[in-house]
Amino acid sequence: MQNLTSEAVKAYGLSQGLDLVGVANIERFAGAPKRMHPASIMPSARSVIVVARRIVRGNWRGIEEGTYWPNYTYFGYHGLLNSYFIPMPLYNLACFIEDHGWEAVPYYPGVPERQPPVKPLRPGAAAPEVHLAIRIAGMAAGLGEMGWSKVFLTRKFGPRVRLHAIFTDAELKPDPLVEPGSLCDRCMACVRGCTSGAIPHKREGKTVRVQIEDKTYEWADVQLGRCTLGFHG
Repeated sequence: MQNLTSEAVKAYGLSQGLDLVGVANIERFAGAPKRMHPASIMPSARSVIVVARRIVRGNWRGIEEGTYWPNYTYFGYHGLLNSYFIPMPLYNLACFIEDHGWEAVPYYPGVPERQPPVKPLRPGAAAPEVHLAIRIAGMAAGLGEMGWSKVFLTRKFGPRVRLHAIFTDAELKPDPLVEPGSLCDRCMACVRGCTSGAIPHKREGKTVRVQIEDKTYEWADVQLGRCTLGFHG
């Protein structure tokens, strides 16, 4: 096996067109449930690489004008997740890692095909489908933090990113974690702007908490049923 560094991985990923590349060590997933843990997919995983591509600001222009809707679907959501824009650079980065003698598992963060209750295929294993919480993985890789609205925030692009990941047995130096509360100041603009009333105000105290190393990240316990109804109109 050839020596492989975090710096080399990030430089190659950026050269392929990715906008952000961060690294987490496997220990940062210590509190994850088995069905959301990278080791349930790759038991030998030592590092999780999380990558992002930006969503361009202009994707919303036609929607704001009430004249043209497809741009966000094709260039901000499904297109970024499923077409060339992220999968190809991610695949190239996985090949780069394996060319150095390590194994790389590219991870697609889409909706699982099967939901619990599903029986494990072997004793002691996680039930299918294992589903990494990609935004929490993004926090573990130092790319950003969860905003109060449960939307992932980055320092460079704000909420305008889509995330994918790679698991590898290469032991890579992890990136520093973002300080909790440094990107989201809990101004509650998201609460006021949510037409379906899915995001509770901070005074209600309904939150979700995740511990990564010595840092605690907290965000609103969003009512996903209302969120879905609001999204679909």
